[in-house]
Amino acid sequence: MKTTSYYPVIMTRDVAATAAFYETHFRFQPLFTADWYVHLQSRDDTRINLAVLDGQHDTIPAEARGTVSGLLLNFEVEDVDQVYDTLRAAGLPMLKDICDEEFGQRHFITADPNGVLIDIIKPIPPSADYAALYDASVLPS
Repeated sequence: MKTTSYYPVIMTRDVAATAAFYETHFRFQPLFTADWYVHLQSRDDTRINLAVLDGQHDTIPAEARGTVSGLLLNFEVEDVDQVYDTLRAAGLPMLKDICDEEFGQRHFITADPNGVLIDIIKPIPPSADYAALYDASVLPS
């Protein structure tokens, strides 16, 4: 199988509010909008896409209908401190305050209106112990 595209789809009760959240705070724009589904694309990179779907829609098998649970979205950014300040000022919940992790991230965690966790990350050099766990091709030279 050759994959030509990949993006998460958030199943929710409120498609419009969820789409508006990602448009307002994460620079997405709608490419397709219906009352039951919105396809969003990053305003900065056309390869970054996200969709929002009414969790009760007929396209979902009856036994799988519902809302999202247990999902964490990672957004790697250039300036994590600036994003932290912006989202905090906008009133988003800060579930994990900004910090440096030995495994190679400066990050914080917030959430969308559905409780989907959003981890905003800036890669940083890992500690020597964690660097040994990485494939050498992904470490800064």
